[in-house]
Amino acid sequence: MSEASAIEARAAGEVAVRGLLEFATVTALLAPLEALLPETGSLRVDLGAVRHTDSAGLALLVHWQRLARQRGLELEFHQAPDQLMDMARLSGLDGILPLRGASAT
Repeated sequence: MSEASAIEARAAGEVAVRGLLEFATVTALLAPLEALLPETGSLRVDLGAVRHTDSAGLALLVHWQRLARQRGLELEFHQAPDQLMDMARLSGLDGILPLRGASAT
């Protein structure tokens, strides 16, 4: 059984994701982020509490970026775990996703 994952609103324009970003957990995170997208401006997504991810987690970030672009929002992912940064580099998504690792915030 997978650990629950969650998204929580912090300050205006900032949310935090925690838990696992894996095939078994990402579908539960689709609607919550859509509900938290601001009408205008930008959204900062803190990934510092993400414990593990797989390719489904990376695909979720691509989906979120697509939603933000459709709404004309700036989206930034901060505190991305090393594992996620490595997967993005290996897949060529590091040049597409606005990812900042834990040391780059």
